[in-house]
This record gives sequence, structure tokens and C-alpha cells, in this order.
Amino acid sequence: MRIAVLCAGPAAPHAGWAAIDELADLLAHYFEAPLLSPSQRPPAAPWRWLGRGQPRWVGLGATEGDVLLVVAHGPEQLAMVQALGDVRRHFQRVYGWVTDSYHQPGFGPATALYDAITVTAVEDADFPRQRFGVQVHPVYQGVDALRWAPRQTHARDIDLIAYGRNPPSYHAHFSRICHAADSPLLYLHSPLGALQGPTVHLERGMLFKLLHRSRISLAFHLFVEPQGQRPRSMMVTSRWLESLLAGCLVAGKRPRSRMAEDMLDWPDATLELADDPAQALDQLRDWLAREADFRDQRRLNTRQVLLRHDWRYRLLQLCQAFQLPVPPSLQSDLALLEALALQFR
Repeated sequence: MRIAVLCAGPAAPHAGWAAIDELADLLAHYFEAPLLSPSQRPPAAPWRWLGRGQPRWVGLGATEGDVLLVVAHGPEQLAMVQALGDVRRHFQRVYGWVTDSYHQPGFGPATALYDAITVTAVEDADFPRQRFGVQVHPVYQGVDALRWAPRQTHARDIDLIAYGRNPPSYHAHFSRICHAADSPLLYLHSPLGALQGPTVHLERGMLFKLLHRSRISLAFHLFVEPQGQRPRSMMVTSRWLESLLAGCLVAGKRPRSRMAEDMLDWPDATLELADDPAQALDQLRDWLAREADFRDQRRLNTRQVLLRHDWRYRLLQLCQAFQLPVPPSLQSDLALLEALALQFR
């Protein structure tokens, strides 16, 4: 079976999408498939009130095969198939994995070209199914746990780490107190490495080394002090999985959604912070002072991600949903995940 993978990430690396681009890398690896990455042209008619336009794509030339797998950061990237010309003539089947599937306006006419797509929240399935008549399967987000899980124990000298989007009031208060010369707390926050460009994927290793050496990682759902005019969702994003995999305690505001209930259902998977940043910092101080109480929790967090949220489990779901053969090497690596998880019992 000739399979090709299409993803925008390699042509335009961005730190916010690095975890999703790793899914495309794994698909290409296990299916021994070419990874195609079109460049994006400026939108023809940007939707300024949403901050997201309908992109256009530079052609990649003739590519043919039996199955095309598209890894889309958002539903507007389903239109990447434009880069392959008449995609329905070149491929017998076309499937898509959509990350920010809550962004309904992003689903354009190209959605109808797909045999089936996945969405990252159960609640997001009805819109594309009813609007475009396409098959839709919910498949949650994941992380490359087999690659990034800690292999040895490190001293956790970073008390508090924050990366990506964080609520301004919490960040301002934590910075003001923790950065003072007389404070014993180390608060490390964004930016951590390049936001975009060729070093993004290289510096991802640096991020995980920092997480392996951090005690508490901050994570807030998108409705906490929202910034900018954009649709929002209560989805579990990469930072929860990355931080838990690294053995951090995850503190902040947990999403209130079926996705969070399904994915973060073990005891104390997350710690809820107070609405007032000053009270929240008092909570963090208390948890940091009780380090010995959380040793088992750190191992549990890592083990749960290894056994449930690695991308390879999602790949198995994709094989089942899209009726693709399961590569033998994928089965072998699923066994490696189980073996690695035993080290965190």
C-alpha cells in the first residue's frame, strides 16, 4: 500500500505545533511514507475578526498513492490538499487528523474531499459530519512519550515552569515575587527557545530537559484571562501531556470537558490553583514544601501518559478508523511503551 503524509509543520516549524508535527513524523516512519510539506501563500481573503484566514498552498508537483494522510493544525489546513492538484485523482483514499477542531469556521469546501477525518473532541464531530457529509472519528491529542519520557532521575531545581500562553495576572504576580533577589523560588517562564524557524524541533529536546528538572508546571485552560479575539475550547493540549510525562506536578486551571475527564482521570493528575494569584502562590509554596509527599504522584503521572497518551496509541486508533494495516514496527513499539512504564511503578 502506497501511503503519503502531508503536514505544514516541516516547511514552517513553530514551537506551538511541534507536538502535532511529531505525529506526522511518526506516521511517515511507521508507514515508510514520504512526508510532504507545502509552503503557504498569504490568505486571499483573511477573516480578520477571527484572526485566521483561509490559506492557499504552493503546489508540490505530482504525487500519487493509495492513501493520503493529512495532519492539520486546524481545520483550515485541510485545504493543504490543494498543493497536490486533483487529489481525488491522485489518491484512492484521503484522510485527515484535525487538531483545533473546535474552530468551526475553519472547515471549508476542501473538507468534502476527505473520506474521513478525526477531531480532538467528541463535541466537535457533529459540525463537519452534518455540514460536509464526511465520516468523523474523535481521536484525542497525544505526545511522543517513548521518545521524551525521563530515562533517569534528575534533581528538580526549577520550582515552577511556565511555557506558552499563561494568564497575565498570575504571570505578573509570580514574576514580581519569585524574581526578587531574596526569594528562594525559581520561576522559569517563556520564551524557552525559538518560537519558529529551523531550530524549533532541535530545541524541543531542551524543553523536555527543563521539564525533567522542574517540580511544578503551570497549565491553564483557554478561558482563563483569554487574550485576543479567537474561538476557544476546553481541550487538553500538549502542555498537560508533556508536563505529566516529565513527572511534573501540573497546577493551574484544568479544562472542564469530557476530554479532560477521559484523559486526566487518575487521582491528583492536576492541582487546582486559586482564582487570586497571591493565594495561588501560597498554594504553590505549600506543595513545594511537601516534596516527599509527591514522589509517588510524579511516577504515576509519567506512567499514565506512557500507558495511555503516547501518539502510538492514537496511530492504532487511526488504523482502526481508516481501515489501515497496523505496521509491525508499531506493535513492537507499543510493547516498548509498556515495558518503559514498568520502571515508574
